[in-house]
Amino acid sequence: MALGDSYAAGQGAAPYTDQTCFVSRRGYPVIADNLRGLELTANAACSGYTIGVVAGNLPASLAGAEIITITVGGNDLDTTGLLATCFAAPDACLGAAAVRAAMLQDARDNPSISALVQGLAGLSLAVDAQAPGARIVFTGYPMLFDPTFPDPRAGVVNQLTAGLNDVIRLTALGTGAEFVDVAPAFAGHGIGSAEPWINFNAATIQDPANFHPNGEGYRHGYFASLVGKLTGQ
Repeated sequence: MALGDSYAAGQGAAPYTDQTCFVSRRGYPVIADNLRGLELTANAACSGYTIGVVAGNLPASLAGAEIITITVGGNDLDTTGLLATCFAAPDACLGAAAVRAAMLQDARDNPSISALVQGLAGLSLAVDAQAPGARIVFTGYPMLFDPTFPDPRAGVVNQLTAGLNDVIRLTALGTGAEFVDVAPAFAGHGIGSAEPWINFNAATIQDPANFHPNGEGYRHGYFASLVGKLTGQ
């Protein structure tokens, strides 16, 4: 069973089986379905989903799941809006991203990030209550930009992503769930690299695929990281 936002749905790896939620057969949950001994019962992820939306729409079929993957949290920090700001108004981007990054560094004392932590913890506990005994696996997000990308905005956005990943990891582990860090698998494949696994159409920043993994990213980044966790490799 897969829950979460656009990264769990497979946005960025067209074609889509659901044009509203951008659910793709090339997303990591469907690829994982091909793993021997693992059957995807449902992909309940959807583009734009926040933690609260996921928690409020847990499917009844969750009760029979043995492994539940969750990718969520980015929309709670309005990362899409931030990225749009970054390329429309660079100076504003640096300020906004720096503020969010600082908030993540001091999560306990910041109301906005405390709500993020509480939401993630509540979601994990709600899933566990509905599917007791299931492995609950949260995934993080990849660094979007290659370190060589010639723009100061890239480093700030990556810093924000790293902070978000830390919050998700610590919160997941604190509730007894597991965490998969996908950032190492994406290393060398960010925007600006020789072989990017992240979509980036500079001419059309509003392109729905922008800042999401392509098929290679979902297969060799998310799926490979998830399999490594599930199989202990």
